[in-house]
Amino acid sequence: MLIRKSAGLASSEITPKRAYFSRRAFMAGAAATGGSLLVGRRLLEIASPAEVAQAGAKLNTVKGPFSTDEKLTPYKDVTTYNNFYEFSTDKDGPAQLARDFRTRPWQVKVEGLVQKPRTFDIDDILKLAPLEDRIYRHRCVEGWSMVIPWVGYPLSTVLKQVEPLGKAKYVEFTTLLDPKQMPGQRARILDWPYIEGLRVDEAMHPLAILCVGLYGEALPNQDGAPVRVVVPWKYGFKSAKSIVKIRLVEQQPINTWNQAAPDEYGFYSNVNPDVDHPRWSQKMERRIDGSSFFASIRKISTRPFNGYGDQVAHLYAGMDLRKYF
Repeated sequence: MLIRKSAGLASSEITPKRAYFSRRAFMAGAAATGGSLLVGRRLLEIASPAEVAQAGAKLNTVKGPFSTDEKLTPYKDVTTYNNFYEFSTDKDGPAQLARDFRTRPWQVKVEGLVQKPRTFDIDDILKLAPLEDRIYRHRCVEGWSMVIPWVGYPLSTVLKQVEPLGKAKYVEFTTLLDPKQMPGQRARILDWPYIEGLRVDEAMHPLAILCVGLYGEALPNQDGAPVRVVVPWKYGFKSAKSIVKIRLVEQQPINTWNQAAPDEYGFYSNVNPDVDHPRWSQKMERRIDGSSFFASIRKISTRPFNGYGDQVAHLYAGMDLRKYF
């Protein structure tokens, strides 16, 4: 059993990863009989980019900045309690339905208002910068939260490669459209493909990361493999998963949830306990930390910008954060 420990946390505070032992056995057996091209959650040594692109492969990381010292959410909860509507609207659905999701070959196009448009292969993405362990709070608009040890590096690393033009004001993210692999896309729950957006200055902030892993390993399919963004001061739906295109644009993108329900989901979606969702309060959150039978019933007060106000509040100086929610 591999137990990953993070700096600053006692070993007693980190729950072992147990959820996918049965999946490992199943996928290993399937591979042996030619039934699958994936090997599930093999525990690999530090390996080539081709190998580390596989979900579950160990990643070579360095300690990143900005990490919280709060108790981690157990791996089993991070990987079995997911919002990923491309697969299912049920929290436990993505872990089952994404098992055979193919994350290789994979490319991400970066284009639009840039000097040097480029298509990055997953190998390119993995080699652009040292991969960092970053322990971030993750707040869902539905009222639950986690503390997750993500692996990635600043999103600005990729954006600087393509040299954004002065006219570029926003960054638009487009995720994979593949109803054959993603059964949730066969229903008109949302207008697919999923699109998200940030202002350029938000995307360039060092807290915003291009994420390729968690708990020291490559992203599980249900958590947005092989590459996603993580923006910890915003609600979780702003962190687009399984990205295939990044576009620099002048006009504010029409992001998917804002288009679907503009009175419930604003473009900015900064964590703001003083702005309630029309159907529930945002003042409290359920912290999922493994301290009770199912996830957690422990409620804590929600902090502005998810507790990252000291780092990001200046980005919104002078803005009415009730109007621009």
